[in-house]
Amino acid sequence: MRPTPLKALAARVLVVAALAAVSLPGTPAGASPSTAPAAAAACTPAQVVTNGGFESGTSPWTQSSTTVITSRTGQSAHGGTSFAWLDGVGSTHTDTLSQSVTIPSGCSSASLTFWLHIDTAETTSSTAYDKLTAKIGSTTLATYSNLNKASGYAQKTFDVSAFAGQTVTVAFTGTEDSSLQTSFVLDDIALNTSGATTPPADSTRTPAAPGYTVSLTSNTSGAGWTGHESVTFTNASSTALSEVYLRLWDNYHGTCSAMPITVSNVSGGTAGALSVGCTALQVSLTSPVAQGQSATIGFDLAITVPSGADRFGYDGAFVNIGNALPVLAVKDGAGWHLDPYTNNGESFYSLAADFKVTLDHPTSLLVPATGTSVDTAGSSGRTVTTATASKVRDFAWAAGPFTKISGTSPAGTAINIYSVSGISSSDSQSMLTTAKSAVDAHAARFGAYPYGELDAVIDNNYWFGGMEYPGFVLDLVSTTALTHEIGHQWFYGIVGDDEYNSPWLDESFTDYATDLAQGKTGTSCWSSVSWASSAENITNSMAYWDAHSSRYSTVVYGYGKCALHDLRRVLGDTAMANLLKSYATSHWYGVSTTAEFKAAAQAATTTDLTSFWTTHRIVG
Repeated sequence: MRPTPLKALAARVLVVAALAAVSLPGTPAGASPSTAPAAAAACTPAQVVTNGGFESGTSPWTQSSTTVITSRTGQSAHGGTSFAWLDGVGSTHTDTLSQSVTIPSGCSSASLTFWLHIDTAETTSSTAYDKLTAKIGSTTLATYSNLNKASGYAQKTFDVSAFAGQTVTVAFTGTEDSSLQTSFVLDDIALNTSGATTPPADSTRTPAAPGYTVSLTSNTSGAGWTGHESVTFTNASSTALSEVYLRLWDNYHGTCSAMPITVSNVSGGTAGALSVGCTALQVSLTSPVAQGQSATIGFDLAITVPSGADRFGYDGAFVNIGNALPVLAVKDGAGWHLDPYTNNGESFYSLAADFKVTLDHPTSLLVPATGTSVDTAGSSGRTVTTATASKVRDFAWAAGPFTKISGTSPAGTAINIYSVSGISSSDSQSMLTTAKSAVDAHAARFGAYPYGELDAVIDNNYWFGGMEYPGFVLDLVSTTALTHEIGHQWFYGIVGDDEYNSPWLDESFTDYATDLAQGKTGTSCWSSVSWASSAENITNSMAYWDAHSSRYSTVVYGYGKCALHDLRRVLGDTAMANLLKSYATSHWYGVSTTAEFKAAAQAATTTDLTSFWTTHRIVG
């Protein structure tokens, strides 16, 4: 994904951090600047807040009065029926809510999230009369006020990795002045830890070799789809699998009481609780699956696409359906990876899989999709598009009355450009030319493009610069952005990574590839680097970048690609080119880690790279 300039992002309601929010400092008072304790223990990913949805009474929360945790009328829950309601009295008043938690040591990522709704009778647009303060330990994470009122819930996310190995109190304090009520309503509070100090080997990642079979039928607009999905998988781990998790990523775009993605009638297992903002569904398998054995689960699926020119949303008659198909979460030596959705970048971590997706839709709608598509006649006025894709990490599609043009790159890749209304024919042709050039340039450097055709949906209303899926990208009319998104076919698509915990492995590498494809050498670009804090590293997780969103593009995209340009200057052009091509080959359809790339780079030179990694803040 290529972000838009920050001034455009600031206007978007969903950007993390409200106007009055204060970011978490990189290091708590009295703590060492080091981000992890020496001799860190192995990380067991966990969600350490108990009863964060308040559905199990009040324990273990401490509340200032028995009315804070409630289900009374006047406010509503984000999920379930209960919530925490601080203040709302309309006179001088203070409410508090707190819970002591222990954050495991050895985890590279710890993220505190909560959903907050603020309504107020205050009419001022300039004075914060009533305030809510969120703290962990003695550190203030954010302060909100009557100025941050909103009609619904908004999720807040903070990187609290600096508190690993500590027992601390998560606390909320709401204060009102002498008149006019402000209600601060909290729900679904969670503190997720993940990431191992030492990345696990590829062979431990499971469920392996998933195969997804999907059959869906759309409504007349293409914004509603219903049908069935099944997935067959193999357990690659020596530990038997008794459960799997489905990631229902697009439930981030709704609420737990009004989910855009619903799963029902599960077979092959029993559906358990939804967690992580209803984006993770536990399925207890009918019987444990031993190493090397396979199993299949199936379920009915309904998708309701919301309004918005987004990677999951519709812009007028044109619908984008990214991350809508439930996919298996990954379990490795660190446990299940159940990270939260991030709107600032990507959270997606999945293994290469095969997809066969049948999409029944009105003939008036064109349906570009991941993989190679074949259209056949359906019932009266309808078409059935069957898309097949091998060794891809996800599947996405679009629907609408697009204008389509097609061509073939000089190396033989079929390219389709789908433009929404308002995109000129000259711009569409320009994007086709760019796509042909980009796919061949990247293939020459990193290995042949393996996904058959490549579809690009062009819409200048996207609030983001572009978004990548295997064989399918969304983009503005932009030569650089489209070259970048096509570069993602190699870095994240072919060479996979854990996008939440290691976003630099796809974004920095793809921006570097984009520079090379456009003849840019990054001369002296490292000279403009200026770090915001001692905690800022190129290799930080999305938990950190969601808490420091204004720095994400600068560091991960800008500093990251500059670091790779600097590495090329250390190794030499030929050695760097050979390194990246051989690294892509050795991780083809696999998963990359920072430690593995550093080891490969060191093996490519007799120069000790220790100081290089330190200077460029590449940690891991």
